[in-house]
Amino acid sequence: MTSPVRVLVVDDSALMRKLIPQILATDSSIQVVGTAMDGNFGLRKIEELRPQVLTLDLEMPGMGGLDMLKEIMRSHRLPVIVVSSHSTEGASVTLKALSMGAFDFVAKPSDVSARMPQIASELISKIKAAAQSRGIRVSAPIPASAPPVEKTPAVSSGRPTRMVAIGISTGGPQALQFMLPQLPKDFPGSILIVQHMPEGFTEMFSRRLDEICAIRVKEAQSGDLLVPGRALVCPGSRHMKVKRLPLGDVVVLSDEPRVNGHRPSVDVLFKSVAEEFGDKTIAVLMTGMGEDGALGLGQVKSAGGMTIAQNEESCVVYGMPKAAIERGHAVRVVGLEAMANTLLAQCMQDRRAGSAVDSGNDGKAAGAGKP
Repeated sequence: MTSPVRVLVVDDSALMRKLIPQILATDSSIQVVGTAMDGNFGLRKIEELRPQVLTLDLEMPGMGGLDMLKEIMRSHRLPVIVVSSHSTEGASVTLKALSMGAFDFVAKPSDVSARMPQIASELISKIKAAAQSRGIRVSAPIPASAPPVEKTPAVSSGRPTRMVAIGISTGGPQALQFMLPQLPKDFPGSILIVQHMPEGFTEMFSRRLDEICAIRVKEAQSGDLLVPGRALVCPGSRHMKVKRLPLGDVVVLSDEPRVNGHRPSVDVLFKSVAEEFGDKTIAVLMTGMGEDGALGLGQVKSAGGMTIAQNEESCVVYGMPKAAIERGHAVRVVGLEAMANTLLAQCMQDRRAGSAVDSGNDGKAAGAGKP
């Protein structure tokens, strides 16, 4: 019989130190071995109790969560799941924690005492994934304090050569902060990203990516044109589809029911780009838990598009790519270090061949300056 996953709960709130163990006690494969009220106590408990996974509040007196996380990454390399405040400030510090090496996060509901059980399954599944993970394995990550990339106003030159759809979950913020800055500002494809992340976090994440990338990055809005050299990130709690229209190809957001337990869902995006753009699609399935995107990757392949899965060695969690590979839906399996060059080479090949997405959109209006 497999031993239960040993978890340490670090939170300055006495209520949370009571609620989180109660939630985790509902799963016999998890054992809360202790709690701590701040970072100093937490570090001592790590030495004493040898947990496999930590849940960590970031806003604590004394040694705060970020300082504790820095020490954990330096000395212990334990997977850390941040339990984050669902606020602008909470989103900012959470994204910083992810860039420092936190495994993943769950957002506290506004009414903690009444609604905390609603995130029980999410917290339990992430703890189990963290215990089985390879840890954060992004080589040469972008520092959290990297200076903004200066961008000159650029006019999009013609139509995108390809529609690049990316599906990603656990480990995604680190992976995208590593990969996207490697793309040049004149990247000839248009990029669409579904990152499993709650509402309120995706806008700040998009702004952070935009600061460190040569390409433009923004949170998608319904009606955004699909233009070269720009990445659109699906907002949390929405689905993202694409639509070909006479005056240009656009993003369409919707509030349709969850798919595979997710909104946004990677399958929804992949199905849409397969139907609208067929063999002009590149679909990329990257690190993450579960199977979201596996079916959609197969639909892109059936439509003649290029399908790529991230390799096991560079994934934080191999669930999503593995599900697609096992079904035979991935044409190529690529490491994170080579992903940007792979996408660029594919899109440049299309440009040299004179093959652009057939559309009435010349991209000039939407590409002028920073959208």
